[in-house]
This record gives sequence, C-alpha cells and structure tokens, in this order.
Amino acid sequence: MGELHDWAARPEREVFPGFHGRFIHSERMTFARWRIDAGAVLPEHSHEHEQVVHTFAGELELVIEGTRHVCGPSSVLVIPPNARHSGRALTDCVVIDAFAPVREDYR
Repeated sequence: MGELHDWAARPEREVFPGFHGRFIHSERMTFARWRIDAGAVLPEHSHEHEQVVHTFAGELELVIEGTRHVCGPSSVLVIPPNARHSGRALTDCVVIDAFAPVREDYR
C-alpha cells in the first residue's frame, strides 16, 4: 500500500506573485513545493492549518505573531494553527510546506 508522487509531474501555479507552487494531497494533509522568487512577499494572514515550513534552498524571512525568523537551507519552522504570519523571500528559495488538515483552497 502507499502512493508514490513525483513533484515534477505536478502542474505548477503562481498562488501569490512570485510564489510558484506544486501540490500533493493525502487523506489528512497537503504538501506544497514552492519555488519562490527573490523579493516575493507573502501578505500577513492566518489559517486553521498547522504548517511546517522546510527550507531547502535560499533564505526566507517569516514573521509569526510579530517574531521574525530567517529560514535557510535545512531549517524547519512550525507555525501553529491560526497564528498571524507573513513572509518575504530574501533570495530565490525552494521550500516544502506540510499543512494539516488538508488545504482545500490548494486543490
């Protein structure tokens, strides 16, 4: 049992200016692989989902409830459900997010 996915086979779409995402949905989670352009800004927002941000390449600044974090290669940041957060790509980035529960808006 199990389900094998290939990121390269997933269509890419620009969800926010400069945020190019590919998505995989399991029964209870959504995974997003982002290619983020340097200087791209993620406006402040919140959602019901717990979010785990794994930065693979580049530097991404995330502000969670007023606390600034600079995420670089190999860093993992956990964002609690309903926390206000925003972001800015300091360089070109590659990031994988895991969300629970499923992000229906990313289907």
